[in-house]
Amino acid sequence: MKSEREKLVEKHSKLNQTDNAKVVSHVQREEKDGDWIRHTIMLEGIDVPFIYRRKHNYKSLTGARVNLTYYRHVEEVAGIEFETMKVVRVKRS
Repeated sequence: MKSEREKLVEKHSKLNQTDNAKVVSHVQREEKDGDWIRHTIMLEGIDVPFIYRRKHNYKSLTGARVNLTYYRHVEEVAGIEFETMKVVRVKRS
């Protein structure tokens, strides 16, 4: 029987999965509209931020091991491209 993660990755070809990654930084900021909290996490050995939004603040993930399902995303700010990862699913390992 396939897990939820395996079903997602199979259904969406551009979806990526990282398992048992250590979180070295977790920042939570209120977005301009005030309804959402933007979570940014950095993983050990990876120089690209992983970003997701939730309605509330959560316990910090710093130091925790997580499983992430995400898409690669490129944003252009002031004419410069920045690579980020848009998280679809985050779960503690």
